[in-house]
Amino acid sequence: MSFRATILTLYPDMFPGHLGHSLSGKALERGQWLLDSVQIRDFAEDKHRTVDDTPAGGGAGMVLRADILAKAIDHVSVGDDRPRLLMSPRGRPLTQKRVRELAAGPGAIVVCGRFEGVDQRVIDSRGLEEVSIGDYILSGGEPAALTLLDAIVRILPGVMGNDLSGVHESFEGGLLEHPHYTRPQVFEGMEIPAVLTSGHHGEIEKWREAEARKLTAERRPDLLRS
Repeated sequence: MSFRATILTLYPDMFPGHLGHSLSGKALERGQWLLDSVQIRDFAEDKHRTVDDTPAGGGAGMVLRADILAKAIDHVSVGDDRPRLLMSPRGRPLTQKRVRELAAGPGAIVVCGRFEGVDQRVIDSRGLEEVSIGDYILSGGEPAALTLLDAIVRILPGVMGNDLSGVHESFEGGLLEHPHYTRPQVFEGMEIPAVLTSGHHGEIEKWREAEARKLTAERRPDLLRS
């Protein structure tokens, strides 16, 4: 069964976005993964298709209404046990481990928030898992959803030309990835490290491991403590 992503959004035209190109786009054409984008406004009942309202207690901005979003979620998830995700800056940080867990499953229902946020009651009642892609604020959940799907789709079986490409990458082994080199042998006076052209695969692996640990210690020491 192919991985299937259903996106609930106010801007369905933003999908598949960049995922319609390159390897992910070819995989989408082949049916190796499936994508549906659903317009949340279609579940509004007034003539203006209003989906938001002022926040209870006052404050700036608007809040996505629980009743309308709940109807949209219920519509796409009848008899469906896929995880229900809400892209949110207050969610748990997305990790490669979580990406692999999602990629191993049947897919996901992904809600893209807008405005000041989503009514907490729909988060609670529909069991939405809040997911963050970083400590910053975006204009909406769509770019975050595309990032999440990018991370998932690229490791689905058969999507990358060489499945080993997904094994030796940053975060896969708890470390940042080692440096890479290719031709020319000498670039602006800098040579490729001799070990990489030695043909000694054992020594190459040792060098890559040492460089990965060095980079991780310099840039992400928190990964070594986890």
